Amino acid sequence: MYRVIGTAKSRALRVLWMLEELGQPYDHIPANPRSDGVAQFNPAGKVPVLIDDGTPITDSTAILTYLADRHGDLTHPAGTLDRARQDSLTQFLLDEFDAALWLAARHSFILPEEMRLGAIKNTLRWEFEASQKTLVHRMSDGPYLMGERMTVPDLILAHCLDWALSARFPIVEHHLTEYLDRIRQRPAYQRAMAR
Repeated sequence: MYRVIGTAKSRALRVLWMLEELGQPYDHIPANPRSDGVAQFNPAGKVPVLIDDGTPITDSTAILTYLADRHGDLTHPAGTLDRARQDSLTQFLLDEFDAALWLAARHSFILPEEMRLGAIKNTLRWEFEASQKTLVHRMSDGPYLMGERMTVPDLILAHCLDWALSARFPIVEHHLTEYLDRIRQRPAYQRAMAR
């Protein structure tokens, strides 16, 4: 059985949701970042951590990719053009959505107060809005980013959109609002959010 370390209010939600989508049993330890329960598996103190067969795996995207590949679901096969497109979308979301939200969080409450630059958040919001316009042009006509099939980047995007709303980063693209509304109806998403 998998063990997931990290609160559902962190990127650990992505892993919990993936396991719910895959129908895999897991044990959830809702530890906070940099707590003793985390530091023993990830010296950086970051969550999530997935423990599989005694081996810790860190970084939510690495964990999602591992689980998708291992279970042959929510992904396209490695070495295919669809997988290249999937990986491209994943990297875009990490660079343009996740990175902006993470930097805003660091300058809001993570960094020591004397190191925070509050004004940077205005620039990050502007970049986040511009990135939404780019993403909408890359989205398929289907219910998910790549069409009829949900894949790893869908979990990252939905998490980032939820995060954006809680961080007061506006979602300005109607297609993304509709997308998030559809995703939130998934039973696996709702079970993960209930953690």
